Amino acid sequence: MLNGYLRNQCYKETIELFELMGASDWGFDSYSCNFVLKACMELEDYERGREVIKRAVDHRVDGDKFLGSSMINFFMKFGDFDSARRVFNQMISRDVVCWNSMIGGYVKGCYYVAAFDLFLEMILCGVRPSAITMVSLVQACGGMRDLELGKRVHGLVLVFGLGTDVLVHTALIDMYSKLGEYERARSVFDIMPAKTLVSWNVIISGYVQNCLVYEAFDLFQKLVLAGGGFDSGTIISLLQSCAQVADLESGKVLHGYIFRKGLDINVILCTALVDLYSKCGALKEATFMFDRMKNRNVITWTAMLVGLAQNGHAEDAIRLFGKMQEEGVTANSTTLVSLVHCCAHLGSLKKGRSVHARLLRYGYAFDVVNRTALIDMYAKCGNINYAERVFEDVSFFKDVISWNSMITGYGMHGQGHKALNLYRRMLEEGLKPNKTTFVSLLSACSHSGLVDQGRSLFLSMESDHNIRANEKHYACYVDLLSRAGHIKEAEVLIKQMPFQSSREVFEALLNGCRMHKNIDIGIKAADYLLSLDATNPGIYIMLSNIYAEARRWDAVDHIRGLMRGRGLKKTPGYSLIEVGKQLHAFFAGEDSHPNSVEIDRILENLKSELEALGYVPDTSCVLRDVDEAMKIKSLWRHSERLAIAFGLLHTPAGSLIRISKNLRVCGDCHTVTKYISNVVKREIIVRDANRFHHFVDGKCSCNDYW
Repeated sequence: MLNGYLRNQCYKETIELFELMGASDWGFDSYSCNFVLKACMELEDYERGREVIKRAVDHRVDGDKFLGSSMINFFMKFGDFDSARRVFNQMISRDVVCWNSMIGGYVKGCYYVAAFDLFLEMILCGVRPSAITMVSLVQACGGMRDLELGKRVHGLVLVFGLGTDVLVHTALIDMYSKLGEYERARSVFDIMPAKTLVSWNVIISGYVQNCLVYEAFDLFQKLVLAGGGFDSGTIISLLQSCAQVADLESGKVLHGYIFRKGLDINVILCTALVDLYSKCGALKEATFMFDRMKNRNVITWTAMLVGLAQNGHAEDAIRLFGKMQEEGVTANSTTLVSLVHCCAHLGSLKKGRSVHARLLRYGYAFDVVNRTALIDMYAKCGNINYAERVFEDVSFFKDVISWNSMITGYGMHGQGHKALNLYRRMLEEGLKPNKTTFVSLLSACSHSGLVDQGRSLFLSMESDHNIRANEKHYACYVDLLSRAGHIKEAEVLIKQMPFQSSREVFEALLNGCRMHKNIDIGIKAADYLLSLDATNPGIYIMLSNIYAEARRWDAVDHIRGLMRGRGLKKTPGYSLIEVGKQLHAFFAGEDSHPNSVEIDRILENLKSELEALGYVPDTSCVLRDVDEAMKIKSLWRHSERLAIAFGLLHTPAGSLIRISKNLRVCGDCHTVTKYISNVVKREIIVRDANRFHHFVDGKCSCNDYW
């Protein structure tokens, strides 16, 4: 009766019947205890299970090998390894099943050395290992990521005559795949005398793990042609492979297979579909799948949240996290680090600090990946001091990515000398810089005007560190030279590049031409960029601005006519400011905000105060052929001024104001913000498309170099 309840998953009824047996004259034996222990494991009821074991010991029915193995499995499941070992040691007679229970438990608990020690003890006791023993040891090698040990265990498999066992073969395929030895995995698969669907699934999954997408599909095709069926596990692996290479069409074909074959639609399969569509940028399909799911686990929520974040929908990702909390789903490390990236993208310091608190609460804040993400977030949210605090924590093990992140943070805040000092410290501590390190350093030099230091770094890459410069390094170096006005030198450098010049390189040159009004080279750079992509509105705008600054309005009209003819539009300028728990967006020229009247009043008062202090509008920043009055009016409707006025209206006197802008700050807005910081006695931090500006007491951290 107990066995019948257990087989039909009536676990509570199994326990109730056992209790009834104990209270009656029927009594119980080792088999009864075994059935009830399994029910307790299914219900994850540790305390009830311990009571059953105590009763078995009290009634002296615990000496049975069958029950002994169940007791070991029970304790191992709940991580009570000491109790499991005590039971094992007290057993008078132990067969291979008992040894397997103990070895398998150690492996599942990641006590790999203990598993191998016990295996040696087993051999010394004269017990011959079974296929299950070897499966556990093979899994241990995979967990330890020890290929040499795995090969030795493979040799033992052959010694003990288990070389034809399908379970052992499947475990070996899985181990070799996880250790990157996909060719060995395929060799084991090919010599299998009988292949099960599990074997096929494991080898296909192994290929996907090793990014062998097309090989995985080739195997799938062979499985189908061989007349073998497939299940949801097969499709999940293939969906993951499609997600890796953003192959939306193949993913849709697989989605169709699911319905045509009537496969089990479980939460893992649905999550794989959400992940596929998200990584392919098909957010409409991903959201449709997500919304239709009745059961969603933390991995499902995270897949959808990451998809939104990676496709530029950071605010939607944060809103989804709110819904996730409402449904009582506990976030994991991946969920939270994705939110950190969202906060970095939005420049939302308050939300970022809240996510940091959650990482600390759940014990995820000490992971090197998460800490590096926090450094990046605090730097991008304008608080370089917080980024430093995370970086300098003595408990933080720093890898080269962490150092790069901090160097990048200093660079975007215009603290080039600090970036260089940190690089020297990095070398002193014995870390080897990589390609990204030099991208970060060259960018930092560019934002701080450190031309000589940048030249030295560029030359030292190959001579001192054996790192050959790539397109990103050249783009940063060209940007460094162009910003500093060395346009001719930058042009010569481009011609000497050992490979085809990239879009980024010429964009850097074009930007320098705009800053230093070099029309001739600017036109050449723009022509080259338009030959690569004639639909990029940013190139037309940059070229138009070069002509406008030279007051060549006929050329400006021609460029804008080309844009209209090709259906291209300028990206509208906007600024974000976080007040309370809400982000507010302001677009240039906007007058529809609920607080527009108050904002206009504040700006008018500021204009009068600034003019009294000597401010004179720089109307050369207005690249339109209109009269001076219109130009001045246009300047005072720039998005960052609207955002600053809103901040003054809704934040306490003396508090810091943080603004994020999607475009480069114009020269006049830069001057105005310096004046405002002095007048209102507030620090104002502005993050534009290029870098951060810290305005304090009428001065900016960039020293007017941006």
